[in-house]
Amino acid sequence: MTALVLDTTVLIDALRGRPAAARLRDLAARREVLLTTAVNVEEIVRGLRPSEEPVADALFTAIRVLPVREPDARRAGAWRREHAALGITLHQADCLIGAVTVGIGARLATGNIEDFPMPQLTVEEWPPGL
Repeated sequence: MTALVLDTTVLIDALRGRPAAARLRDLAARREVLLTTAVNVEEIVRGLRPSEEPVADALFTAIRVLPVREPDARRAGAWRREHAALGITLHQADCLIGAVTVGIGARLATGNIEDFPMPQLTVEEWPPGL
């Protein structure tokens, strides 16, 4: 059994009935552990269309939502500091999502792989709409 953390782009595609929804159903049927983070929940809720609220509630009930713990916050802060020293700005949310994922030894599914350049993070590209 393996674990896959779903980034916001993947969750949006699933909520809108795009092919990601079927892909997630297939993974769940194969006993893949599907997760997301509290940060992703905030991003989804912030942009929800009223008609999507029931679907979002069902989705967050079906997958486990991971908290951001203190070691995750430390890892995220270190990444932001290290990349800033190289002239690269990383977003706080992306660093927190990546840190939670690394912290549990999972992979991250996202449509925005360029937002996750952290070498410790295993990222799967799920292009939006596919």
